[in-house]
Amino acid sequence: MELRHLTAFVAVAEELHFGRAAKRLQMAQPPLSQQIRQLEKELGVQLFERNTRSVRLTSAGQSFLDPVRTVLADLDTATRAAKAAGRGEYGRVTIGFAGASTHETLPLLTRAVRAAHPALELVMKGQTYANVALAGVADGSLDLGFVRLPVTQPGVATRVIDEEELICALPSDHPLARRRRIPIAALADEPFVSFPANAGSTVRDATVRACEAAGFNPRVVQEAPDSYTILALVGAGVGVTLTVTSCQHIQQTGLVYRPLAGPPIRLQAALAWRPDNPSAALRTVLAVAEEALPTPEGKTPARL
Repeated sequence: MELRHLTAFVAVAEELHFGRAAKRLQMAQPPLSQQIRQLEKELGVQLFERNTRSVRLTSAGQSFLDPVRTVLADLDTATRAAKAAGRGEYGRVTIGFAGASTHETLPLLTRAVRAAHPALELVMKGQTYANVALAGVADGSLDLGFVRLPVTQPGVATRVIDEEELICALPSDHPLARRRRIPIAALADEPFVSFPANAGSTVRDATVRACEAAGFNPRVVQEAPDSYTILALVGAGVGVTLTVTSCQHIQQTGLVYRPLAGPPIRLQAALAWRPDNPSAALRTVLAVAEEALPTPEGKTPARL
C-alpha cells in the first residue's frame, strides 16, 4: 500500500467522481482508476460501488475513509515538523547559565527566542559557576552556555555579549564606605568573603589577581557558593568582597557598592557553543542572540 493510493482514495471518496478526482490530483483518469483497483486488491475489499452514472462508497469504504484522513493529516504534520526543525524553527536547545550574573542577559535572549520562534523549546540549566556551563558545552551536555572569558577549551566558540567591571561591596557602616571610589590597596588589611578557592570562579580569580597587582594577597575569612550568599555575609559585616557590576541588583540590608579607583578591571561575558553541534535549533538561537545580545561596540579587551 503506497501513499499515492491513499491520496487517490480520499480524492475519489470526497469527489465521488473519478474525472473530478483526477483533475484535483492533476493526473489522467485511467491511472487513478488503476490505483483504486490496486488498493482494493491489497485490502481484499471493494471500496466503491461504481457504474457509468454514479460512484459511491461501500460500507468498507466508509469505514476506511476517516482512518486514512487521519494518517494523511499526521503525515502532513510530521512533514511540516521536520521541515520546521530543518529550518531551526522547531527543536530543543539546552542552555547553561550562572544565576546572579545573567539576571539581565538571559531573559533578553529567552524572550526574544520565544517571540520569534514559539515552537522552539528552551531548557534552562542553572549552574553555580560559569565554568560549569562551559564544561557542559565542551562535553556536549549543553548546547549553549553563558560564560566568562577567557575560554581555553578546544572546539568551543565564543562571542562577547557584555562587559562588566570589578567593583567593591562592603558593609554600609565600614569607614571606606564614605569614599566615592575604593583603591584596591586600601583593602589590604580587610577580611574578604569570596567564592571557594577551587571552584573555578572567574570572579575569585580576578579578585586574587587584582589584589596581587596591588601588592597583597586577599585574606579570605569566609567562603560561600554564590553571589547572593557572599553579599549577604558582606551586609552582615563579615568582610568585604570584589564582585561584578551585574550583581548590583542584589540589594541587601547593610550592603553598599563602590567602584574601584584607577583603571577599570573588566571581565567579558560571552556565549559559548560548539561549532560542530549539528542542531539547526541552536543556529536559530544564535541568530536571535545576534540581535537580542549584540557584542558591545568598542568593547575593551579583558584586562585580567
